[in-house]
Amino acid sequence: MPAAKHDVFQAIADPTRREVLKILSKEEMPISRITSYFPVSRTAIVKHLQILSDAKLVSARKQGREKIYALHAEPLNDVKEWLGYYEQFWHNKLAILKHLVEHEEDNK
Repeated sequence: MPAAKHDVFQAIADPTRREVLKILSKEEMPISRITSYFPVSRTAIVKHLQILSDAKLVSARKQGREKIYALHAEPLNDVKEWLGYYEQFWHNKLAILKHLVEHEEDNK
């Protein structure tokens, strides 16, 4: 089986695609409704949906003459796991900030 053309990180790198995922998190919808949220052409949204589909973040099913798109959030776990490693640095920064704030109050 060939590797996907786009992975989840490439898919979420674009703000339009992140917004598409957010929209589809609320409900499944046809491309005509998805397109109505954006000031770009239907063709541009189709390209974004193809990248999201390559990354297995969305799927489409035929319903009459329309394709209905649905979110599949499972691949986002890869992003969560990757970011999880870096949480240790955020926690350390917050601990340092807390220490500085508490000691600043002591010095007043």
